[in-house]
Amino acid sequence: MKNILFFFLLFTTTLFAQSKVGGKVVDEFNEPIAFANVFFKNSIEGVITDENGNFYFEAKKDYEILVVSFVGFETKEIKLKPGLNKNLLVKLSEGTTLKEVVVYTGKTSKKNNPALDILRKIWERKRKNGLHMFKQYKYDKYEKVEFDMNTLDSAFMNSKIFKGMEFIFDNVDTSRITGKTYLPIFINESVSEVYGDNVIKKEKEILKATKNSGFGNGDGVNTFIKDLYANYDIYDNYLKFFDKDFVSPLSRTGINVYNYVLNDSSFIDNKWCYHIVYYPRRKNELTFKGSFWVNDSTWAIKKINLEASKSANINWVKEIYIEQEFDVLNDSVFLLKRDHMMSDFSFSKKEESKGVYGKRTTVVKNHEFDIPKEDKFYKEEVNFYDNSVFNKPEEYWQENRFEELNENESGIYKMLDTLETVPRFKRIYNLATILGSGYIQYGNFDFGPIFSTFGYNDVEGQRLRIGGRTYFGPNDKWRIQGYTAYGFKDNKFKYGISAKWMVNTKNRLILSIGNRRDVEQMGVSLTTSNDVLGRSFASSSFFASGVNDKLTSINLTNIGAEIEFVKNVTFKTNLSYRTLVSASNTFSLDYYTDDLLTNIKSDVKQSEVNLQLDYTPGRKTVGYGVDRLEVDNNYARVFLSYSQGFKGVLDSDFDYQKLQFYYRQPVLVGGFGRLFTTFETGKIFNEVPLGLMGVVPGNQSYFIIENTYNLLDWYEFVADEYASLHFEHHFNGKLFSRIPYFRKLNLREIIGIKGVYGRVSDENRLINASGLNYVAPEDLYWEYHAGIGNIFKVLRIDFAWRGSYLDMPNANKFAVKASFGFYF
Repeated sequence: MKNILFFFLLFTTTLFAQSKVGGKVVDEFNEPIAFANVFFKNSIEGVITDENGNFYFEAKKDYEILVVSFVGFETKEIKLKPGLNKNLLVKLSEGTTLKEVVVYTGKTSKKNNPALDILRKIWERKRKNGLHMFKQYKYDKYEKVEFDMNTLDSAFMNSKIFKGMEFIFDNVDTSRITGKTYLPIFINESVSEVYGDNVIKKEKEILKATKNSGFGNGDGVNTFIKDLYANYDIYDNYLKFFDKDFVSPLSRTGINVYNYVLNDSSFIDNKWCYHIVYYPRRKNELTFKGSFWVNDSTWAIKKINLEASKSANINWVKEIYIEQEFDVLNDSVFLLKRDHMMSDFSFSKKEESKGVYGKRTTVVKNHEFDIPKEDKFYKEEVNFYDNSVFNKPEEYWQENRFEELNENESGIYKMLDTLETVPRFKRIYNLATILGSGYIQYGNFDFGPIFSTFGYNDVEGQRLRIGGRTYFGPNDKWRIQGYTAYGFKDNKFKYGISAKWMVNTKNRLILSIGNRRDVEQMGVSLTTSNDVLGRSFASSSFFASGVNDKLTSINLTNIGAEIEFVKNVTFKTNLSYRTLVSASNTFSLDYYTDDLLTNIKSDVKQSEVNLQLDYTPGRKTVGYGVDRLEVDNNYARVFLSYSQGFKGVLDSDFDYQKLQFYYRQPVLVGGFGRLFTTFETGKIFNEVPLGLMGVVPGNQSYFIIENTYNLLDWYEFVADEYASLHFEHHFNGKLFSRIPYFRKLNLREIIGIKGVYGRVSDENRLINASGLNYVAPEDLYWEYHAGIGNIFKVLRIDFAWRGSYLDMPNANKFAVKASFGFYF
């Protein structure tokens, strides 16, 4: 019965395409032929085989002949039966005669290769094609984002986990790209207008309508959806997906990483085009395989497909497939018509492993050109939120979809309405959401983050924390969050609570208030923050080297406001009051309060006003609420902070001024990964005690903490003026991919160096009564590290060496640090 059901599902899905073919291409010794060209005769419908010689694709037309070819082998034609042709075994024989062009096997030559001559012509014209030919442009855009469960077989569909949910399989479909069965579980649709000006290099997208269908309102789903909104241009040298930089087959550096073969030529839409097949020169690099058709006069791409190499060094993504089609306007202008991207999220890259498709389809039309707009028109909206955009009736969608939903996509609406009432599926979905977001949702309240529940330090001992937040949806205009914690050694409760309210959605004017009473490791960051709920990992790490008893009891109250007048430029102001006192009998914050150095005070009371400017060019976010998700962290950041302490206000102890500057810049280094540069500098004017001093951030845990120094203990260096510079380069497996044994492990290399210079004023040394000897890195402290990432896909290990101040008492000269995380 199970097999009957399975074959019935396969039969019903053939109604959506007339020709479906799949199989394997081998040589005379039954060895698989990778990157062979497979296509329907007299068409441009086709693919190239993967590393194991496998292929699958389909077309809406009915074709009778399948053509299989590869350089160095004789071309073979196979007669097809109507409908589905599966498990074909195509055996190619080596060619017996040579053509005028050199025959390539494996790696192609970089000389006398006509495909490379064509590629160079593409480079010359790539910025003179398409939209680049006009001063201004405008077009309409329809976009569909979809999530599907894939690789559904009869055993899976009849498993106990789906008991009571069998109706969902009425919407099973078959992928025209992979041939696998899939079930749609989420769809987002949007309609927008796009305007651009090539003179001033500005573009603006105006959202007209959008809607979600399915389980897509939580942070768990959004965590994955945001990775499908990557912007890419096939003419760029590098295409960024899932925080990885893939080399484009049209890149100027493509010759070094791809093999290119001129495979065919033909008329497409009355335009003569060349067909070029490309595939990687080496395994494990961030490359694609596929082919493209290019016009012989404009050297513009007519059609292209890209499929990430199965061996590419990327986690949790089994496949990435992209195809683009271009329309010809006025006989010479090639404009993007349709863009389709598909990713297969899976724990394993094995062919039979089950996963989830993430798909994005973009269709554009109705182009208009050279209609100028005023510069102010292109000013980016800081925070778009128009309720009518999210509530368009079904009639609107029927009129404005550029391509109709197929029967199974349409059925998802009814299916999901029913599925939401099934407790079993809710439990499955909730588990995935918890793992993705770190929160357990109960009604309109989220408990968490669950990963902060347990901790340890020498003052509190074992620490138990319980927290949560309000959550009505990703676009909440207000949010309350808080926590309470208990230390089993000091037998004390701690807590923190804060509230944020977006008063003005257009400019993101947000008011906030909060209070925190807790035990904290001060000095874990050079650039300080007044975030009420902010807490460093160093304050409660389970494992630490040495004694971590230099903790402070803090009572912080903060009232703040922030506004974003310009996209990604945020102004903040905070009024805070804090009291600081040592949380340990072995650590002191004492300071002298008189000129004779006779009176000592142990606590600090301080009122402070803080002004901040935060500029993050290139940052992309998802959502329009008081909290937003960031698409990635590969953007520059410029942060400037000025703080003024007021003596006497609310019994405050000190007058001072503090100025801080932070700059972070990621740089793509031509195919060799990314370099992250971080520069920090600051100065405190007037005298302050240890509790308000600048502390060079050490790291006594066994884990990697960003922007800390791996070989420093806490409070080993203090400074009231400082400058720090960090360099860290991620090769993303570029070097290990050249080593045969390491190639299969998909390891990733990291190297870095960091240094800090600082001083302490005589006034601050004079009032110090803490017993801590102030040491400033006046001779420049520096260290360097090398690491291996992606060990078992989740582990990174760094080895760090101290470069200076080697003769200090108990100086750490070498350390091993680790971190865990799920990264693509």
